[in-house]
Amino acid sequence: MKRFIIFGSILCTVILILPAMLVLFSNEQENVTSQMQTMGEHQAVEQLEHPGSDVSVHVYRSSSEKVEEVPLEDYVVGVVASEMPANFEVEALKAQALTARTYILQQMLQPADIELPEGAVVTDTVSHQVYHNDEELRELWGKEYEWKIARIREAVFSTQSQILTYEGEPITAAFFSTSNGYTENSEDYWLSPIPYLRSVESPWDQNSPRFTGEKIISVSEFQTKLGVTLPADGSVGTIVARTDGGRVATVNVSGKELSGREIRDLLGLDSSDFQWRRQGEEIVIETKGWGHGVGMSQYGADGMARGGSDYKEIVNHYYRGVTIDTIDVYEEKLTAYIE
Repeated sequence: MKRFIIFGSILCTVILILPAMLVLFSNEQENVTSQMQTMGEHQAVEQLEHPGSDVSVHVYRSSSEKVEEVPLEDYVVGVVASEMPANFEVEALKAQALTARTYILQQMLQPADIELPEGAVVTDTVSHQVYHNDEELRELWGKEYEWKIARIREAVFSTQSQILTYEGEPITAAFFSTSNGYTENSEDYWLSPIPYLRSVESPWDQNSPRFTGEKIISVSEFQTKLGVTLPADGSVGTIVARTDGGRVATVNVSGKELSGREIRDLLGLDSSDFQWRRQGEEIVIETKGWGHGVGMSQYGADGMARGGSDYKEIVNHYYRGVTIDTIDVYEEKLTAYIE
C-alpha cells in the first residue's frame, strides 16, 4: 500500500511537470524559429543592398542646414520610412518605393520652381518628400528599428531602379494618406488635367483611422479666415457642386464663392470633402478622408495589399495607363547633372 502511494505521488508530479516542460520547450523552439526567420529576412535583405547605381541625391537637411549627398536607393529608403508606416504590407511599401523613386527622378530631371540652397535638389520636408537618414531612423524607432528597417529595405531593394512612366516620361507620382472612397481628378485640385491622375474607387480606406474627422471653430474665426459675414438666420454656406471624387468643388458663403480646396487650406481641414453646420457660436465641420486626394492613397494601397494585390496592381490602379520602367535610360543624364 505504501509503495502504491509513493508511485502515485511520483506519477502525479510527472504529470504536473511534463506540460510545463513541453510549454517551455515549445516557447524556446518558437523563439529559435522566430530568430532564424528574422536572420533569414536580414540575410535576404543584405543580399539586396548595394544596388550599384552611380546616382545620388543632394538633400538639403533642414535641421543642420547642410546639403547631404545620399545614394539613390538609400534616399528612397529614408523617404519610404518617413512617408509610410513600416507595419503596412510589404507590397504597399513597394508601391510607395516606386512613387518616391519616380518623384526624385522627375525632380532631378525637371527641378520644380522652388528656391533651394546651392547644390541641393530637394529638401527633407513636405515641400518635396519627407526624408530621414539611418541615424535619425534609429533614434526615432528605438527598439523597433531592426524589424522596421528590414521591411523598408526589402520593399525598396526588391524594386530597385523601378519607376513609373507615362508615354516614356516619369510621372508626377502624387500620393496622400486616406481617400473618402475615391481619389480625385488632378484638375479638380491642381487645375491642370493629367491623364494618369484620374478619379478611381478606393473602398479600402474605410479602415483608415483618418477616414473621418471633425473640426470645431468659432463663428468669429470662421468669418475672419474666410473673409465673410454669416447671416443671422444661422446658416453657414451652400455647397454648390462636388467633384467626381465626391469632394467639394465650390461653395457659396454669404454671396462669396470659394473652392473646396480654398476652404480646406484656409480652415486647415483634413480633406476637401466636408459637411458643416452652425451650432450656436461654433461651426462644426465633418470631413471624410485625409489629404489632397490625388494619386495613390496610402491606406488604400495597404488595403489592396492585404486583399492580395501586389505592388504592380496597386500602382496600376491608382495611376491609370502607366508603365513600370527603370532609371537606366536616365542614368547618364542624372550622373552628368550631378557632376
